[in-house]
Amino acid sequence: MSQRSFTTIENQWITLEDGTRLAARIWMPDGADADPVPAVFEFLPYRKRDGTSLRDESTYPVFAAAGIAGVRVDIRGSGESEGVIDGEYTELELANACELIAWIAAQPWCNGSVGMMGISWGGFNSLQVAALRPPALKAVISIASTVDRYNDDIHYKNGCHLSAQLSWAATMLGYQSRPPDPAVVGDRWKDVWLERLREEPFFMEEWLTHQRRDAFWQHGSICEDFSSVRIPALVIAGWADGYRNTPLMAIEGLGTDAKALIGPWVHKYPHFAWPKPRADFHGEAIAWWNRWLRGEENGAEKTPQLRAYVLDAVRPALRRDADPGFWIAKDAWHAPRMHSLHVGPSGRLEEGVADPQALSNDVYLRSPLDTGTASGEYFTLKPDAEMAMDQRGDDAGSLVFETAPLSDDQDYLGRPALTLALRCEGENANICARLVDVHPDGTATRVAFGVLNLAHRNGNAEPEPMERGKQTTVRLLLDAFGYRFRAGHRIRLSLSTAYWPMILPPPTDPGLVIDTASVEFALPLLGDHQLFAVKEPENPDPLPKYIEHAPGETRRRVTHELSANRTEYAIREDTGLFEHPDTGLSTRQLRDEIWSIASDDTLSMTGRSTWTCDMKRPGWAVTTVATASIGCTATHWIIAATVTAYEGGLKVFEKDFGEKQIARDLM
Repeated sequence: MSQRSFTTIENQWITLEDGTRLAARIWMPDGADADPVPAVFEFLPYRKRDGTSLRDESTYPVFAAAGIAGVRVDIRGSGESEGVIDGEYTELELANACELIAWIAAQPWCNGSVGMMGISWGGFNSLQVAALRPPALKAVISIASTVDRYNDDIHYKNGCHLSAQLSWAATMLGYQSRPPDPAVVGDRWKDVWLERLREEPFFMEEWLTHQRRDAFWQHGSICEDFSSVRIPALVIAGWADGYRNTPLMAIEGLGTDAKALIGPWVHKYPHFAWPKPRADFHGEAIAWWNRWLRGEENGAEKTPQLRAYVLDAVRPALRRDADPGFWIAKDAWHAPRMHSLHVGPSGRLEEGVADPQALSNDVYLRSPLDTGTASGEYFTLKPDAEMAMDQRGDDAGSLVFETAPLSDDQDYLGRPALTLALRCEGENANICARLVDVHPDGTATRVAFGVLNLAHRNGNAEPEPMERGKQTTVRLLLDAFGYRFRAGHRIRLSLSTAYWPMILPPPTDPGLVIDTASVEFALPLLGDHQLFAVKEPENPDPLPKYIEHAPGETRRRVTHELSANRTEYAIREDTGLFEHPDTGLSTRQLRDEIWSIASDDTLSMTGRSTWTCDMKRPGWAVTTVATASIGCTATHWIIAATVTAYEGGLKVFEKDFGEKQIARDLM
């Protein structure tokens, strides 16, 4: 296909029906007024002018050269858009998206067909908007997203409180505190900024008032009614990311119009993600858009329903630039046949299901509360210590069962299921299960994991306290994975009652009595498949180069203060100071976060996350500092947050949200 020339419209104001002006950046194929083109729309709060400009400039010019307009719009209250954000995926946000789609479709340069895409926030709302069925929306591409906002996002997981909830609340507080660019909005930039600072919410206050799966989380969770989505959806994710379950859930729920692509990646677009191999996202997307927005008969609908990269005996490392493995395809995805393992009399994992007549073999498990420091981040942005590290340290505080060395390679793809009988002397406790590949030299790679708040054992909508001392059978579904265990390796099941700092501890730590004879661990066999070559991008370095004024850095540190019996997990992420060569705008974000716990006191848990955001160009400089913290009592979560803003080094605004105590709801 010949490459079309195009024009970049740096800022296009779009006025909503309520009078709010939203800011758009548009990549427009030349001649579209005379020969209308399809359009791809992306809608998120991460700032088109600076926040996502790097990745936008790696993709939308390629779309425009292929004759597809790109329309990147900032959600109200972010970037240059007016107003104040009111939360995640709110009814207002989704209504605005539908209005914007209608506006795009009505433009003389548009052929009336609109696609919607995005990663993370933009991937979430692409699926959510599709469920609302705006007439002009014909297809979506959703990357690193979720169909279940309660169980597969950064807030909660099977009733366990994820520490990522505080991290993300602090992130959004920092992100939303930044001003619009005066070069776009003019002299009124400061008025817009101060309104934003005064009115922006601290998201965690709302999130913590919904600790069970209620209507708040059902909103925007398309798994509530997959039939509401009636357009084709390409759903993409990476095994190294927290959103690895979504592609399989999407194709199971949406049917044949949905396609899934799963690579080895962190939380990034697949044409520049790590670990490699990458995928030609541009080629995939252009074929998808041409099929569904242009009606081009290019066979995109005949792509196998599932394409996945099966990891092959991966080793943890300080940085994983590439993971060994192989691509497979399945024309149609079906529930896999399960390979069952149980704990035999010797304590080893053996083939077959647990014998219900076997004599009980009770083992008491009470993990140190700092078990889990090798867990990595919930969602990962870099292939370093954000990914799970060697599990041997965490396994030392866990109950572990493993097979004998495997006699041949074993390939799996799907979600493992764990069933076991246990009892507890408290009304709730957490349990974490990890599937681990034990290499011949003892190195332990986490392959998959799952967590469960036992008060949520019968569902997340109506948690129930455990009956003290009563044996209860529970089932835990671990996250999806694709993996080859090599001959000579061992398959390990690791169980712990803590997985800190990824999940926060319950009010008490009673431990669990586990009947090991009841343990049944079912692994999903790869089954029938074909080897498949997923094309890699032609450009191995697709991101544009910005002007570096100060380098970035990453540090993660775990400190055990033996005299105080306290463990601290500290994170420092500095993006460095980089200048956009066309706008002259330099930006930097710095995250300082620290979690602390005593290994024998659940109520000692604290977390604090601070984001410092700098924006500057000659003659103008602003800085915002946002801090959020969490602590707890036996009955309440205690949260607090502050935002401070500086212009030219002088403080111009300060807000203290005050300390809030929010009752714990069996969590």
